[in-house]
Amino acid sequence: MTTSFNVPGPAPEPAPVRPGRKLGPIAVTVSSSHRAWLDPTRERYLASGRTLSELSHRVPLAKSKLSELLRGVGHYPRWEVIHRLATELNIPGWPLYRLWRQAALDAGKSRDWVNRSTDGTIAVATAQSGPPLEHGALRSMVEADYRRYAEAFLQGDPCDSALEDVFAILWLSFDDALASPDIRRYAWNILRATVKAKADYRDQRPVLGDAAFDTVALRRQTSAAGQAAQLAESLELFTAISKLPDAQLDVMVLRRLCGLTPEKVSDILGLPLAAVRSDERHAERFLDDTIDLLPPQTGGPTP
Repeated sequence: MTTSFNVPGPAPEPAPVRPGRKLGPIAVTVSSSHRAWLDPTRERYLASGRTLSELSHRVPLAKSKLSELLRGVGHYPRWEVIHRLATELNIPGWPLYRLWRQAALDAGKSRDWVNRSTDGTIAVATAQSGPPLEHGALRSMVEADYRRYAEAFLQGDPCDSALEDVFAILWLSFDDALASPDIRRYAWNILRATVKAKADYRDQRPVLGDAAFDTVALRRQTSAAGQAAQLAESLELFTAISKLPDAQLDVMVLRRLCGLTPEKVSDILGLPLAAVRSDERHAERFLDDTIDLLPPQTGGPTP
């Protein structure tokens, strides 16, 4: 039996009308890790009804600089400023700090710069209460399967970091998640975007990592020749899978590499079972047309 996290939220209220010039869009040059904390921070600002002028007196930061910060323009902001802004907008400190820190390192900032930038505020951030109970319940149910999906593209620290980022982003935007049609779908979209942002790419498609090759079919081959043949066959299959549209790729990774049942995939993705089966059929037709022989289902990676 599956457990639904389809929690209806209140009807969204219209965004407050604020005086002054409308906040511009996020700059196209902003990295995915920077956007991970900037998007929910902007959303919290836009929903607050506060103006840049009001916030500039409290942060403190000039109105023009605050506008640049919320558009990802100019120098990467120090944590003292982000911490003050988070306090004014009632944003949870710890997940915001984690995402801010990762983006700072990705932007080339040194660990010494990160430490100096906290200026004693990190203790305040970490002292805040934990995530909502629903967040913890969802995490306990999906984290193992999220990890198996992420390990198909990432290994080691990048995989661990991606998972922590996923749940930090979900925590920051949990009100939006609860108000979405299905919280499982909302969370999965965060996972997919985070993993894709950290994955290696070839021909603009994510490359399946080494963990994808740890399959039952490969382990069953006892001879060197058999393993080499199975490896070549698996490589051909995984290359073809990487070319699938996102929805079909997700289903095939969860079915073929993680060994999940269609019902479990439906529950994890927050999609109707019929949609999962349809995506799998379309993917198999593509794979049949792309490679000579589609290998039998492996049952997923070995423990």
